[in-house]
Amino acid sequence: MISVADALTRVLALSEPLETEVIPLADAAGRSLAKDVAAGITQPPFASSAMDGYAVKNAEAQPGMRLKIIGESAAGNRFDGVLQPRTTVRIFTGAPVPDGADCIVIQEDTARNGDTITIRETRDQATYIRPAGGDFKRGDKITAPRLLSAADIALLAAMNIPQIPVIRKPVVALIATGDELVMPGETPGPDQIISSNNFGLKALLENHGARVRMLPIARDTPESLQQVFAMCAGVDLIVTLGGASVGDHDLVQSVAEGQGLALDFYRVAMRPGKPLMAGRLNGIPMIGLPGNPVSAMVCGHIFLRPLVRKMLGFAPAPLARHVGYLGADISDNRKRAHYMRARAKLGENGWIVTAFARQDSALLSVLGNANALLVREVDAPAAKKGDKIEFIFLE
Repeated sequence: MISVADALTRVLALSEPLETEVIPLADAAGRSLAKDVAAGITQPPFASSAMDGYAVKNAEAQPGMRLKIIGESAAGNRFDGVLQPRTTVRIFTGAPVPDGADCIVIQEDTARNGDTITIRETRDQATYIRPAGGDFKRGDKITAPRLLSAADIALLAAMNIPQIPVIRKPVVALIATGDELVMPGETPGPDQIISSNNFGLKALLENHGARVRMLPIARDTPESLQQVFAMCAGVDLIVTLGGASVGDHDLVQSVAEGQGLALDFYRVAMRPGKPLMAGRLNGIPMIGLPGNPVSAMVCGHIFLRPLVRKMLGFAPAPLARHVGYLGADISDNRKRAHYMRARAKLGENGWIVTAFARQDSALLSVLGNANALLVREVDAPAAKKGDKIEFIFLE
C-alpha cells in the first residue's frame, strides 16, 4: 500500500490541463477561465450620480440658498449644457453629472417650488458622485485560472467581453461494475441492490466542472467489461466503480490490463477506500474506485476532485484542510489514514467537528448527513473533545 499523499501525487500526474475553447458569455457560468481577460471599456464611463437629487456646485449649495433648475439629466439622456452660477440640474441615479457640477444634493434635502429649489438646513454633506472608472478601467483584468461565478459573469458583461476563453470540460466515463447492480427504477432480484455510486459520482464530478458519460453497468465477465471499455473512446478520464479488489469476481484490473492498462499503483493506506488503483488505459487516465458506496464517494472527493481541478487549469493540490475542534472524543487510529464522516458547525471559537458513531463504508445515510471529513492521520493517538483537528468540507 502507498500513502494517500503519494497516491494523490501519482493521480495528479496522470493528466495535464485540457485545451482552451471560446464560448459565449451566456454559457460561461461555472466554467474555468483559461487566460486573463481585459475590460474593453471603463465603468462607469462618466462621472454619475449615486442618488436622485440635484447636481450643484457644492460651494453654492449651502443651507438656505436658492438655486434655479435649468434642466434634467437621466440615465441614457444627459444634460448637454454647463452648470452656471446659482443654477442646478435635476438628476437621477446613474445619470451623467453635468459639466460644472461637483456634488449631488439628494432630493430629501431640498424644497422645490416651481423651477427653483431651496437647500434645507439638514443637508447631507456627502457628494454622491461616482467617479468615472470608479468600478474598473479599460484594460483592467480578470485573471485566470478562475471558476466563473454569477458575479464574475455580471462583471464580464459590464466589461463588454462577449466571448470567454475557458478550459474545455473534462469528459469522464463512469463505469459501475457488478452482477449485483440494477439501475434506479428497476426491480432488484433477491441478491441484487440498486446502483448508487455511479449517480453519486456523476453529481460530484459535474458539480466540480466535469462532463460525465455514465456508461452501462459492466457485469462480472471479461466480455461485458471489454464491451464497456470499448465505449470509452475520446474521453479524458475513465472511472470504474467496484471490481478493483482481489476476489474471484473482481475482474477490472485484469481485464483492463488485457486492454492495455499501464497500472501505476494499487491499494492505498486509507479508510474507507483501500482497494483503489490508478494508471493509464491506452493513454487515458484511469482510476479504479472501490465498490462500497461511501468508499467510492470519499475517494471521489480525495482524488477525483483535485484531478478534475488540475484538468481545468488549476495548480495541482490536495483539497483544502481546515482546523476545528472536536465535538466528541475519538479513539486512536492505526495504519491507514481515516477519513471519518462528520458534521461541522460554526461555534463561538471556530468550527466544532463531530464524527458520526457509525463509520461503516456502506452507510450512505451517514454520508448524506455529513458535511465534512474529519482527517485522522496514520498512528494518530486518541483525542478528546475540544482538541484541535483537521477536516475537509464535502462540497
